[in-house]
Amino acid sequence: MTLSLFGTDGVRGRVGVEPICPDTILKLGWAIGKYLNRSGQSGPVLIGKDTRLSGYMLESVLEAGLCSAGKDTALLGPLPTPGISYLTRTTDAGAGIVISGSHNPHYDNGIKIFSTTGDKINDPSLAEIEQLMMQPPDCVAAELLGKAYRMDDARKRYIDYCKDTIDPETSLENLHVVLDCANGAAYDVAPRVFSGLGIDLTVMNAEPDGYNINQECGSTDMRKLQSRVRESGADLGIAFDGDADRMLMIDEDGSEVNGDQLLYILAAHRKRKGSAISGVVGTILSNLGLQESLQDVDIPFARTKVGDRYVREEMITRGWELGGETSGHILCLDKSTTGDGIVSALGVLTAMRETGERLSQLARAMKYYPQCAMNIPIEAGQGSFIEQHPAVRNAVSDAESKLGPSGRIVLRASGTEPLFRVMLEGKDSRQLEKLADGVVKAIHRAISR
Repeated sequence: MTLSLFGTDGVRGRVGVEPICPDTILKLGWAIGKYLNRSGQSGPVLIGKDTRLSGYMLESVLEAGLCSAGKDTALLGPLPTPGISYLTRTTDAGAGIVISGSHNPHYDNGIKIFSTTGDKINDPSLAEIEQLMMQPPDCVAAELLGKAYRMDDARKRYIDYCKDTIDPETSLENLHVVLDCANGAAYDVAPRVFSGLGIDLTVMNAEPDGYNINQECGSTDMRKLQSRVRESGADLGIAFDGDADRMLMIDEDGSEVNGDQLLYILAAHRKRKGSAISGVVGTILSNLGLQESLQDVDIPFARTKVGDRYVREEMITRGWELGGETSGHILCLDKSTTGDGIVSALGVLTAMRETGERLSQLARAMKYYPQCAMNIPIEAGQGSFIEQHPAVRNAVSDAESKLGPSGRIVLRASGTEPLFRVMLEGKDSRQLEKLADGVVKAIHRAISR
């Protein structure tokens, strides 16, 4: 199914440029309302956002579009994406809408839609919304217009939920944690969750101004968090992205613990406790060491395309409860229907406290193969051209033959940014850098002609 407006993670782009401009998003709100009416979803539409300045504009036009279609809207204000999912599935909402550019800079933004069950809306439904976007908008009669109101207790509901995801018998008191909120959607709720559990908390980047979201902070830039953890002697650091659906950590030595290692820690702890762990889903970018380490403890592993929606689909198909991405987007389907940085972090803290081990010890239990990753700016539609170009294919074949069976290469166009991503994995980091350089040069030659 081909979608023109929606990408792998909703509608995404530069603010003021199609499709992230007022008239298009106004019509999108109207189309979502019309679709929900056709589907018999009578409940209000929840709208939450991150801390970008453009969120005010997009919130207003979405609200107007929905109201013109006769849908009530409940405004949640700044709230992590998983919080919006949680409230959508636990109230009488007909749908939930997230306004967020996730890990991107402030000048980008996007729209994601959750169904009434808190799941990201499926492709057939998105296709129907796109079809409605092609029709001229109308407006219901004045007496049928939707109303808008604020859900004043939205944050409290989500905070209570997060705290309830850990065993009440497990105390996290006196753990010293440095929390980097990325000046994003978690800036208020995350400190309240962790401090409410008795954690000794140092908070960074929790003063959003509309522009500083993800700016040299959060899970996309953890250098300052690393320094703060080392200087303070903290047990660990936690970094969220702009909408807090993903999370990475820094151990007590200041070393990064990525999503693959966090996923292994969660899976191995469940296995150790005797909890049900039928398997783990990762992506084509998941480290080979994760796969081998899980196999060593008799936990099956499967891969999907990059994107949490694909991970989730595979988890549901297999009946597995745990999956995630190297970026730190971790899904625990026995706790939430989408990735949740706060809930995932609490799971890792629980593993630390119940095993008595430091984060570095838990992370080192997973084998790790060196990776070399590069991003190349491209124009829209160039991804397939690059992958099929003879010079690129020859460079990849040459690199694969040199890596042998203990290495691999992944090429893919980003689904959220105008970038082409190259990733090589193997046992020798110096060899990886040389081979990656050859592939990247071939790509540059291909797109410069």
